Amino acid sequence: MLSKKVADLLNNQVNKELYSAYLYLDFENYYHDKTLEGFANWYHVQVQEEIAHAQLMMQYLQDNDYSVVLEAINKPNIPLNELSDPLKAGLKHEQYVTELIHTCYAAAYEEKDFRTMQFLDWFVKEQGEEEKNASDLISRFELFGHDAKGLYDLDAEYKTRTYIAPSILQTKN
Repeated sequence: MLSKKVADLLNNQVNKELYSAYLYLDFENYYHDKTLEGFANWYHVQVQEEIAHAQLMMQYLQDNDYSVVLEAINKPNIPLNELSDPLKAGLKHEQYVTELIHTCYAAAYEEKDFRTMQFLDWFVKEQGEEEKNASDLISRFELFGHDAKGLYDLDAEYKTRTYIAPSILQTKN
């Protein structure tokens, strides 16, 4: 059975994932305003991923007879002055989300809640990928983004990114 402590942490994580989507919508909007549609698309896909993460956690909680409580989403308050600002803020945010997932995992471990640990394994792996992607965006921008042709090529490449639904399988418990 899902403990209240673990359930509350997962419920909090649902809200954090929705905040992540909101943050990435802000980044998408920033790049759209700069006419960098590829960068905007990159974050549009991120928005879809974050919403899917929240929905997966909601389903897990609901499947374990826990009522999800959705909270208000704070307005992102990150200054976006330079083209690299969203990229750097994105990496910092993903590192924060990784800490949150680790906190959920540690609580499940403490409770010997092996089912939740198994569920969270996917998110632990996903966060590793999210941090690497965010770091790679910064590295590639630093290498190519300060040159008009390089920025154009990066933007064109990022236009091709498409959303792929998570591969994690949800079953009724």
